[in-house]
Amino acid sequence: QVQLVESGGGLVQAGGSLRLSCAASKFIFSRYTMGWFRQAPGKEREFVVCIRWDGGSTYYADSVKGRFTISKDNPKNTVYLQMSSLIPEDTAVYYCAADRRVRGTCSRDYTLSDFGSWGQGTQVTVSS
Repeated sequence: QVQLVESGGGLVQAGGSLRLSCAASKFIFSRYTMGWFRQAPGKEREFVVCIRWDGGSTYYADSVKGRFTISKDNPKNTVYLQMSSLIPEDTAVYYCAADRRVRGTCSRDYTLSDFGSWGQGTQVTVSS
């Protein structure tokens, strides 16, 4: 059974940075597109970014473009989310997710329903 374990969340002041990690196991990580989502209190889970299975393409939500960077280390079975210039609106639980399909694309058409496996989430809190 797919396992995804996020880490790296915490409390940071506005303007600061954090790097989230998602360690994957029990599936062939190098064949799967990965994504990060977030869910703020009282809101629906929203797409943040995805990265194609081979790292060849990425797609970012407009709200994080230019501030967040996703990367995928296939030999280490880990996907990262480098977050910079954080703002209070970035406060949320961040989830990593694996595509339902082998070698799926990563594009603006990707939604929550394209991902079939999820981590438990890590809390990110940005203070003003």
